[in-house]
Amino acid sequence: MALREKMAEARQRRKFRIRKSVTGTAERPRLSVYRTNSHIYAQVIDDGTGRTLVAASTLTEGLSHDGHKGNVDAAAAVGKLLAERAMAANVKSVVFDRNGFLYHGRIKALADAAREGGLDF
Repeated sequence: MALREKMAEARQRRKFRIRKSVTGTAERPRLSVYRTNSHIYAQVIDDGTGRTLVAASTLTEGLSHDGHKGNVDAAAAVGKLLAERAMAANVKSVVFDRNGFLYHGRIKALADAAREGGLDF
């Protein structure tokens, strides 16, 4: 088994282990983060109804991140935008779902920026 396959399998194991205990409700939806080499995506989800309440990514128009979409600054910009949109949608508290990714680098930058933007988790 190649290293890439082992890493993907380990992430899937972490993801399933986390998702067993992390669920979003109407009062406290789930903030789910997905990361690729080029982009980062985040959405606030109410698992009770299966609806995405708010979403943001590095592909969002008008996001200021100096052209680089796969770095920590871009992730922080996405977190800030997501927090603004969540506040506008009257969402103040969320449960953080890192989706099996390690809480480091871009994932941490997005979470910190969302906290600074006013989200509570």
